[in-house]
Amino acid sequence: MTAGPEAARPQVQSPPAEVRLDITGMTCASCANRIERKLNKLDGVQASVNYATEAATVRFDPARVDTDRLLATVAAAGYAAALPAPPAAEDEPVAADPEAALRQRLLVSAALALPVLLLSMVPALQFDDWQWLALTLASPVAVWGAWPFHRAAVVNARHGASTMDTLVSIGITAAYLWSLWALFLGDAGTTGMTMSFQLLPERGTGGDELYLEVASAVTVFLLAGRYAEARARRRSGAALTALLELGARDAAVLRDGTEVRVPIGQLAVGDRFVVRPGEKVATDGVVVSGTSAVDLSMLTGESVPVEVAPGDRVTGATVNVGGRLVVEATRVGEATTLAQLGRLVTAAQSGKAPVQRLADRVSAVFVPVVLVIAVGTLLGWLLTTGDVTAAFTAAVAVLVIACPCALGLATPTALLVGTGRGAQLGVLIKGPEVLESTRRVDTVLLDKTGTVTTGQMSLVDVAGHPDTLRLAAAVEAGSEHPIARAIVAAAGGPLPPVTGFASQAGIGVSGTVEGRRVVVGGRDELPAELAAVADAAEAAGRTAVRVAWDGEVRGVLVVADTVKPSSAAAIGRLRGLGLAPVLVTGDNAGAAVAVARSVGLAADEVVAGVLPAGKVDVVRRLQAEGRVVAMVGDGVNDAPALAQADLGLAMGSGTDVAIEASDLTLVRADLDAAVDAVRLSRRTLAVIRGNLFWAFAYNVALVPLAALGFLNPVLAGLAMAASSVLVVANSLRLRGFRSAVDAG
Repeated sequence: MTAGPEAARPQVQSPPAEVRLDITGMTCASCANRIERKLNKLDGVQASVNYATEAATVRFDPARVDTDRLLATVAAAGYAAALPAPPAAEDEPVAADPEAALRQRLLVSAALALPVLLLSMVPALQFDDWQWLALTLASPVAVWGAWPFHRAAVVNARHGASTMDTLVSIGITAAYLWSLWALFLGDAGTTGMTMSFQLLPERGTGGDELYLEVASAVTVFLLAGRYAEARARRRSGAALTALLELGARDAAVLRDGTEVRVPIGQLAVGDRFVVRPGEKVATDGVVVSGTSAVDLSMLTGESVPVEVAPGDRVTGATVNVGGRLVVEATRVGEATTLAQLGRLVTAAQSGKAPVQRLADRVSAVFVPVVLVIAVGTLLGWLLTTGDVTAAFTAAVAVLVIACPCALGLATPTALLVGTGRGAQLGVLIKGPEVLESTRRVDTVLLDKTGTVTTGQMSLVDVAGHPDTLRLAAAVEAGSEHPIARAIVAAAGGPLPPVTGFASQAGIGVSGTVEGRRVVVGGRDELPAELAAVADAAEAAGRTAVRVAWDGEVRGVLVVADTVKPSSAAAIGRLRGLGLAPVLVTGDNAGAAVAVARSVGLAADEVVAGVLPAGKVDVVRRLQAEGRVVAMVGDGVNDAPALAQADLGLAMGSGTDVAIEASDLTLVRADLDAAVDAVRLSRRTLAVIRGNLFWAFAYNVALVPLAALGFLNPVLAGLAMAASSVLVVANSLRLRGFRSAVDAG
């Protein structure tokens, strides 16, 4: 039997696609795990569902699965999914706020439940037939107030699943139905019946015991916990929302010399637009005319405005605080720095840290186990004591106390707050797994040029004749060489005119200034006093430039790549974090050691004269020695080492290749951003671990107490709600994280 032509034709592998789905209907981590399992069963699909962000990140093969299939799979699991909606126009009606609806349900339920709780707990308030008033008030709470729990439990039951809502719904329903039985079929409906609140289940009672206060109070406590959780989640993502809203709404585009206001979405690459003092830069671009200072604090956390002039790059969403600028757009829409930052932060918040995997596995089996424990508690009490009320009370307490909300919130809320705060400080964490790397890193490799130094040449010394700098700058004004620009910038002010300008590659430039033939560069022999200056400069890794006129070298200009003012202090802070810094560069040993000494590094902490491949070899050698290596760099030549390192940190001022190869992007172009990145990542990981510890400890400690009859269901409901709120509140502490510079 031969294969047909279809079988013989080779299959073409489609490039994977990625989509974000907004999920509604999730109420706990078990829901997220269930949706994730359903999606991952599809052929060619890799999905990660995040309970805190209420979203799924799905990578799939378009040849085998489409988005309609993904949406249908989520719907089949009992939840709703949709592709992210485009931003609503200002005149479009705003959709109903689910948080407001939850708040209304909570307030009404609380108003009805409070009298029930007081009547049930205080015998002095129990007038004749008070129990019927309690039933009237408690019924709307147990049915309408708890309806979100009941509805979710029914939906999950139809799909053969159980979640937190299953536990809550069974607990509330059992307490309410028991009360109905006691009122209509037992002795609790008789006139003169009284009750008192007991911390421990009261034994020996039976048909005269009501649980209306349990059904209503537990409902209110859980609604309050869910509302606080929803508000906290919104606050957790506030940093990202604020980041994405930083951009300008419109721009003053120059059209035929006239300014025309256009929406930001209509800007195109090459358009020139005006930015007046106090306005936001509309999009990424290059300054064409004008000089000013630009406030970068919203994107980088850097408080000092940066001076810009024609030829300098500016970033969209930053604020012009000085003069009028004309900027030519180089990136628009989704290609802008702001949009890229938003995607990076969203991706980090949507992922899962390795430390979350244990919590996910526990949550997946937790609810069925608790149901078994509750049934076992009921049967155990009945068999050992025969006390129906005590058995029922203990079983309900187990159901209520065991909801695994805190487990599901422990990691995502900390990631939401930590990555959002990082975005405000100019630190972008690409994924949750990066957090684990920062904890283990013990060595940090620092690229020299552009990382420890500015990457720009500047004049550091002038020796010889007083006219040396002025005459040299006049000639160099006609050159675009970095050394020439450094000399001209140092001279400042008006320069004398030059005639007969000439440039000889590799040697220098010359021209006639004020009747004298001036040569800058060259190889003429130096007088003894200038030779000493040149030798000292070259020994320090600097460049000595000869300046001659009238046939004789009359001065020397010393030029060097300057060290960033923050580098020395930042390296000290890296040491304080337990990291061993190593300077790695392609420059010669003299220049490298000179820079190292200026920032507090010893000669044995320098690796000089290495090519890009050599930087990778340095990383591998250190890793072979058992070290966990971080690499900080900014250029194309750093990209291979950034990818090889256990943790790659790319300066945001660097190339796209370097940023793509890194794990962390530092929008601020100074080493203090690297310090903040490590500190924030470690702090976020510590909060996650603390959250998980308390979430586990809460269930491990209180479920046995409830099963043994040492916990009233009302207190169990309060404790369960409080555990979720406490976990979220602990995560929100990350909003107060401060930069190492501000923290002193």
